Amino acid sequence: MTLPLIPLKARTGIAALAFAAVVMPLPAAADAFFFSTGDPDGKIATAARPENASAGKFEIETGDDFGLTAQTSIVGATFTGLLTRGSTTANIGQVVVEIYQVFPNDSNVGRTSGAPVFSTNQVPTRVNSPSDVALDSRASSSGSLSFQTSALGNFTANNSVQPGGIHPMPNQTTGGNGSVTGLEVQFSVNFTTPFDLLAGHYFFVPQVEVTDPAGDFFWLSAPRPIVPPGTPFPAGFTDLQSWTRDTMLDPDWLRVGSDIVGPDPMTGPTFNATFSLTGVSVPGPIVGAGLPGLIFAGGGLLSWWRRRQKIA
Repeated sequence: MTLPLIPLKARTGIAALAFAAVVMPLPAAADAFFFSTGDPDGKIATAARPENASAGKFEIETGDDFGLTAQTSIVGATFTGLLTRGSTTANIGQVVVEIYQVFPNDSNVGRTSGAPVFSTNQVPTRVNSPSDVALDSRASSSGSLSFQTSALGNFTANNSVQPGGIHPMPNQTTGGNGSVTGLEVQFSVNFTTPFDLLAGHYFFVPQVEVTDPAGDFFWLSAPRPIVPPGTPFPAGFTDLQSWTRDTMLDPDWLRVGSDIVGPDPMTGPTFNATFSLTGVSVPGPIVGAGLPGLIFAGGGLLSWWRRRQKIA
């Protein structure tokens, strides 16, 4: 059988596309993502509660960071803290989880002193802090997250940052507000609307409403640097310390260890906070030049070329 001759231009086009199919790797299947800072270490506990909480309580946020090496859909989380002054899981109102980028993203840099310190009239520095405003948030009150709780018994943290314990400069270094004891509770959160995040560096900020006027939620610290059963930070990322703020300090943040506990901002101590995240990576399609949305492989490449020739 005599094969039909293929014009040189067509042969060149097929060869070029075949070469592209070989040298451009196909996207990997979605990989499971898991990150954990490990178990509570009992060093400090920081208050965290949402705005418009019951009993007229003002908002307090505490954040700790995580890194993503690929676009990731975060579908679940855990975090562990204390319910104080006799509060139990029956006193939990809404749960909120916020995601912040790292300053200077989503921030008004013009209100700071600029590089390299980025101080304001309230805080010594904004370098490596969460941004001014949240990138995204989920709340049980809106149905975008659901949660379960596990009561683990009484637990004491050696130090704390309690409501009213966050102060702007020059009074930011208080040493903390002393030990705090409460019911240790682990929250297991399902994001019914997942967080879809690009590769990058972020802060995880959980908040818990306690309906008992006397009680509060305190997020427990975890070892820094991370130790087993925590997971190492991915290569290329630095494990930042935890930061906190309340309504009065907003939009600035203070470092829990370096600024509030002190005594020296250069030597710490520094803290992580106890949480974990689960999700899946979201590999993007390979897009050829002029061929949006198509992924080429083997016979699929030739079939596409033949269809193109017919259309032409």
